[in-house]
Amino acid sequence: MSPSSLSTAGVLLITVPAVAFGGVSLLAHIMRDVPGYMDNPVRRGLWRAGHAHAGVLVLFALVALLYIDRADLSGGMKDLIRVLIVAAPILMPIGFFLSVVRPSDTKPNRLIWLVPAGGVALGAGTLLLGIGLV
Repeated sequence: MSPSSLSTAGVLLITVPAVAFGGVSLLAHIMRDVPGYMDNPVRRGLWRAGHAHAGVLVLFALVALLYIDRADLSGGMKDLIRVLIVAAPILMPIGFFLSVVRPSDTKPNRLIWLVPAGGVALGAGTLLLGIGLV
C-alpha cells in the first residue's frame, strides 16, 4: 500500500470511534426520549441517515484505497480519486446532521446540499477508479 493510502487509511480509522460515538448518542436520544429527536421525524430520519452513511462510507473508502494503489493511473489521478472517495464520508454525514441541528427544525437548511455534493464526489471517484482498473 502506498504511503498516501496508508496515511489516508489511518485518518479514516481514527474516525471510526467518532461514528461509534454517534451511534451511542442516537441510542441515548431514543432511550431517554430526548425532546426534539423522537418527536421530530425529519431530524430523526436525517440523523439516522447521517450515521448510517458515515459508517458505510468509511468502510467503503478503506476498501477503495486498496484498489486505488492497483489502478493503472498517474499519481495525480490517484490522489484526486483518493480525495473524492474520502470526501463522501465527510460531506454526506455532515450534511445530514447539520441540516437539522436545532431540535425545532422541521425541514433541512441549506447544508443539506453537502449530501448530494458528497454523492457526486463518490460517484466521480468510483467512476474514475473503475476506469483505471479496467
